[in-house]
Amino acid sequence: MAVTEQDVRQAEERMATLRRNGFALSARYDREADRIVIELSTGVQVAFPPRLAEGLAEAGPGDLAVIEISPSGLGLHWPTLDADLYVPAVLQGTLGSEGWMAAQRGTAGGRPRSGVKAAPVRENGRKGGRPPKAVAN
Repeated sequence: MAVTEQDVRQAEERMATLRRNGFALSARYDREADRIVIELSTGVQVAFPPRLAEGLAEAGPGDLAVIEISPSGLGLHWPTLDADLYVPAVLQGTLGSEGWMAAQRGTAGGRPRSGVKAAPVRENGRKGGRPPKAVAN
C-alpha cells in the first residue's frame, strides 16, 4: 500500500489535534510514592500507580524508571519491559488494551470490598463456592 502526500497530511492533522489536548513533556517513576508521573504541555501532572497499567504491574523500580517519550509526546515506552502507553488514552483512564482493561474490571468486580464480606467469601470458597440456584419447575 502506497502512502500518499494526502495520507501524510491527514495523519499530521490528527496528531496536531491530539497534541492540543496535551502531550508529555516528561515522565518519571516516583519510587517513594510508587507512581508514574507524567508532566503535560498544559501544565497538568498525571500520576498513577504502575500496578494499574498493562505491562507495568509486575515491574521493579529499576525497569519502571527507564521511560522514553515518543517524538510527538503522545506515547510512553518502557524499553526494558517492552511496554507502551498512549498518552491520550491515559488521560481518559485507559491504561491498557481493551481486553486487559476488561479483565481488570472483572477482577475488581468480583473482589469483596469490606472485611465483613471477605470472611464469608473465603469460608464459602473453602466449601467449594456458591451453591447452584435451584431450578423452578
